[in-house]
Amino acid sequence: MFKHSRAEFGEDFVFGVAMAAHQIEGGQTDGRGSSIWDTFAATPGNIKNAENGSIACDHYNRWAEDLDLIRDGGFDAYRFSFSWPRLIPEGTGTVNQQGFDFYDRLIDGMLERGIKPLATLYHWDLPSALQDRGGWMNRATCEAFADYAAEVGRRFGDRLATTATFNEPWCVTVLSHLLGIHAPGYRDIRAASRAMHHVMLAHGLGIDALRAESVQNLGIVVNMEKCEPLTASPEDRKAAELGDAIFNQFFLDAALQGSYPSLVTDIIEPYLPTGWRGDMRQIARPLDWVGVNYYTRSLYKHDASIPSFPFVQSRGDLPKNDLGWETYPSALTEFLLRVSRNHPKLPIYVTENGMSGPDDDGRIDFFDKHFHAIREAQKSGADVRGYVAWTLVDNFEWAEGYDARFGIVSMDPETRERKPKGSYRAFQQMLTA
Repeated sequence: MFKHSRAEFGEDFVFGVAMAAHQIEGGQTDGRGSSIWDTFAATPGNIKNAENGSIACDHYNRWAEDLDLIRDGGFDAYRFSFSWPRLIPEGTGTVNQQGFDFYDRLIDGMLERGIKPLATLYHWDLPSALQDRGGWMNRATCEAFADYAAEVGRRFGDRLATTATFNEPWCVTVLSHLLGIHAPGYRDIRAASRAMHHVMLAHGLGIDALRAESVQNLGIVVNMEKCEPLTASPEDRKAAELGDAIFNQFFLDAALQGSYPSLVTDIIEPYLPTGWRGDMRQIARPLDWVGVNYYTRSLYKHDASIPSFPFVQSRGDLPKNDLGWETYPSALTEFLLRVSRNHPKLPIYVTENGMSGPDDDGRIDFFDKHFHAIREAQKSGADVRGYVAWTLVDNFEWAEGYDARFGIVSMDPETRERKPKGSYRAFQQMLTA
């Protein structure tokens, strides 16, 4: 069980769990359109065991059971995402009423159970029809996103406790357009650079579209990873500084300050859209909060043979989960204090944090150590308002298929049967005591 108590974090502190549409919903027979993750998973070699999210956890049909688990676990909130292709199958134009009906049921189900809906507009499932026209490499996708945001705001905005435009822009752009590990699977610096800028422009346009529909409590969710040099050499230190600028500064600085770090733009400027500086004011729209996702660290080694970003990353000798990600809780304190110091009036939520693997005792310890990291940040003045665990139910973990298991509730990929783990009971004990 956890060593920490709920009361330590403050009377209004929010505890929640998170899941994402494509990873759990299934339900592809209601008029939902194709997404880039459907086609990426259909391409041989992209997903472990050639698995896909066509049924996933069948949350589309079992949402009430999952909401009961959230309520019974004592959680205040459910961080979920809308599926853009379920709501607007082609990305623009005709809407799918059955998709809107599903989210009506889901949101009303949360409210009936006393669960706060924490919504995300984009958790990586771009409609395939937009990808056909260049996806995030095409500026027109930014306008399409703003129209989608306005539609969500009109239909659901008055029932949402918080709304984030994007989840983890680094994954949407660098992981997906430069490293090719996630959909759409590009390995091209021009594609990545344009996607990096267009996603941030879409964020700013989306914020304005939501505000025009009177949606309250708006933010963005970024993922942060501790970047340290592999050795004490000046070259490795510079590599780690560049890694930090790409991972931890680029997207947050754009959203909150209207600037990109020069360490990055010095490299990608030739590939950015013409006139990109003129978009920075639109990108940096006022926000009500920011979300930080945190899992691990990387060690950086300079490698002059690699063009543009001359480094390679590795892991150290700290305890790891089954994906090889190190457990390094103190960095969460560091990031929370960094955001708090740079943006002192902005509330912060830890919007994702969790551990994959079969060792549930290890998972309990992982959560507990990160609770301590949050408390240390709070004691030093960080305005941390909530913690959202990743994830409720074992699910389709993107390129890892169903092998990676972050859930505090197990899910059998064959039967979809749910079974609470010890980590669920630990949360239940702490949150309902």
